[in-house]
Amino acid sequence: MYELTSDIETVRVTVDSTRSFLEAFFTGLGTNKEEARINADGIVSAALWWHPGQGQGLEKLPRYARRLRNGGLVGDAPMQWISDRTSTALLDAAKGLGYVSARRAMSRAIVKARSTGIAMVAVQHSNHFGTSGYHAKQAADAGLIGIAMTNAGAEMAPWGAAQPVLGTNPWGLAVPRTDHPPLVLDMALTQSGKGMMRWLAREGRPIPDTWALTPDGRRTTDPLEADQGPLLPIGDYKGYGLSLITDVITGVLTGSRFGTDVFQDDLDFDVAHTLIAIDIEAFMDRPTFDERLELLIAQVLAAAPIDSTHPLQLPGEAEQHRATERLRDGIPLNRELFNTLRTLAGDIGVPFLLTETHVSANHD
Repeated sequence: MYELTSDIETVRVTVDSTRSFLEAFFTGLGTNKEEARINADGIVSAALWWHPGQGQGLEKLPRYARRLRNGGLVGDAPMQWISDRTSTALLDAAKGLGYVSARRAMSRAIVKARSTGIAMVAVQHSNHFGTSGYHAKQAADAGLIGIAMTNAGAEMAPWGAAQPVLGTNPWGLAVPRTDHPPLVLDMALTQSGKGMMRWLAREGRPIPDTWALTPDGRRTTDPLEADQGPLLPIGDYKGYGLSLITDVITGVLTGSRFGTDVFQDDLDFDVAHTLIAIDIEAFMDRPTFDERLELLIAQVLAAAPIDSTHPLQLPGEAEQHRATERLRDGIPLNRELFNTLRTLAGDIGVPFLLTETHVSANHD
């Protein structure tokens, strides 16, 4: 993972002020208080976990502002349940906030899974839902195994082609642990995203030639050149296959857009999500599962690392360490974004509540 080691001026803002600012920001743009609270929690979690090049934190706010104003996102959206069976349901998000629709869907999946053992709840006509691991972790925090996936805009080419057809179509999977944070795997199905390429371009740094192609199908280490072409999948043709199937069980299955149509119209992204919850006790009692899970984890961590300076980590562990550090020292933002958000707050007519903790030129 690329860390913040550049000379770009960075400020750190407190988590509490970030949450307060986000809630004021969203209500100022027409969401109700519940929507603002949910979306603020999702963005704060992303800002705690992720590198800013992954673009899931406060970097998203100018886009939120534009789309809440132009009608691509609807505040206080009239979401409704289209179907609701014993172990499945379908929610029409009515162009509302993706964080909100996915949370409501996973909440219903959790309730159903406690009765049936496993439940799948899908969402149609939604928007970007942030980090998939955030939604999977909702189930793990409730003691269930969670799976979350979504389709996205066409940025990945089918294996062997150079035309973007499929999205990064990320997955989140979370497994609860007793007395430990859950295992949380959050991954896009591409090697990297365009946001990281743009971040590295600003840094003047190259990308690996496994990340993307130029528009004419050549591998490249130039992030600006790669930004114009298709992303490459994880695992070569395997990642392409996973992205295709993900679009089937999100976009195709829910009646939303898919492939080259989803995420293309700023006024109607029409994204689809699929949320799955699994009740462990439908298969074995929780203490037995916990014991078996910890034995597996112990086996994994007992493997000798190739490089002793880089010890083995579990899925989600790096994000947990990053969150602990940021809860203590503040969320890092580059100074340019900080100033942009100050201007945006004034334009919306809400107080600029972000409070600096300290200024640093690097380190995260």
